[in-house]
Amino acid sequence: MLWSLRLFWLQLDKAALAAALVFAAIVGGLAAAAGAVLTQRGAQLAAARDFHARSVECLALNVYYEARGEALAGQYAVAEVTMNRKSALGYPKTVCEVVYQKSAFSWTGEEVYKPGGPEWRRALKVADDVYYRRHAPALPGVLYYHAVQVKPQWAKERVRVARIGRHVFYR
Repeated sequence: MLWSLRLFWLQLDKAALAAALVFAAIVGGLAAAAGAVLTQRGAQLAAARDFHARSVECLALNVYYEARGEALAGQYAVAEVTMNRKSALGYPKTVCEVVYQKSAFSWTGEEVYKPGGPEWRRALKVADDVYYRRHAPALPGVLYYHAVQVKPQWAKERVRVARIGRHVFYR
């Protein structure tokens, strides 16, 4: 048996064997690299999905706590102002950072209850529509609003654009 293996080895075309081994190593390396790329890409896609889901949730929380009693137009307006701030100079660059920016929205400084029910589902729908641009913007460039029952000092320095429901909007 050992003798037949030795004879086989001596008769074997070593160049072909070397070429086959090189080819197998290259194919194996490419397969490993492709697997690593696909794994990394999957992780990046999962992270992007999580980021966008969290952004929609932050936007929905702002709509919920700022305008849940408003008509849809008022809720869309609040969501749009939040997104306008994200795109404007001088504001944070993510939705969650805009929503939780110090003193930006009054509810963020308060202890709030967990949202739920039809108002929460509606706020999520509004946030999703505005975040993914499925709702046509009505207030381009508008960065400020306040409830009609308050008269903030900063309002005098801004251009009033609209009153929608119980909020007044400014550029």
